[in-house]
Amino acid sequence: MSFFGELYLRSTLPFLSEAVTAREVDFLARAFADVPGPEPVVDLGCGHGRHAARLNASGPLAGRVIGLELDALSLSMRRPGFPAVQGDLRALPFREASLAGAYAWYSTLAAFTDAEHVHILREVARMLRPGGRWVFQTVPYERMEASPQAAFRQTLPDGSVLEESSHFDPRTGRDTGLRTLTTPDGRCLRASYALRYYPLAEWVGLLESTGFSVMWVKGGLEGEPLGPQSTDLIVGAERRHG
Repeated sequence: MSFFGELYLRSTLPFLSEAVTAREVDFLARAFADVPGPEPVVDLGCGHGRHAARLNASGPLAGRVIGLELDALSLSMRRPGFPAVQGDLRALPFREASLAGAYAWYSTLAAFTDAEHVHILREVARMLRPGGRWVFQTVPYERMEASPQAAFRQTLPDGSVLEESSHFDPRTGRDTGLRTLTTPDGRCLRASYALRYYPLAEWVGLLESTGFSVMWVKGGLEGEPLGPQSTDLIVGAERRHG
């Protein structure tokens, strides 16, 4: 089965608490606070809308957030309060220079090939107006390199049993794994995945080659600098003029 869809939703939603979501939303609100309107800001890979619904309801992006999600099940579970379209990151359904900003959270960009990452960044640059803001969050390469093997087993609140094992190869920057979810009624949902992580210098090179200038880099939701113990890599970039 596909990794994204029911397996992904049922295995990740229990870990995405309202408190964590609120902190992430606060960070995004600050990151876009100085981006003038009236053009929209798009949540790329919005899932069920845990960020978009809050950002669209109040704060500096109120009434300006739209979501984009490929998975139909996620869209069917969308929280009310923001518009969304079904679409692929590799073929964004937005006009050139029509948006003021975009963001992608939770390693949304990691699930593609190197060539696709270049294409996606060019697509994001295409749809942003000059000076538009681009923010994305992922896991630092160094954190993956320090713990290349991972495995766990946990019982979720609904009684499902979640099992996962993964291996990160620092030569390719790719983390490959297998996730299994056994539901209380005996269903077994299982799929493999491969996620790509880049060192910061490579991210900067990718962004600069696709039309962006890096504005800032953060290592966490409090705006702390990126360091050896950082759990997040959050980058803010601007669509270059010209």
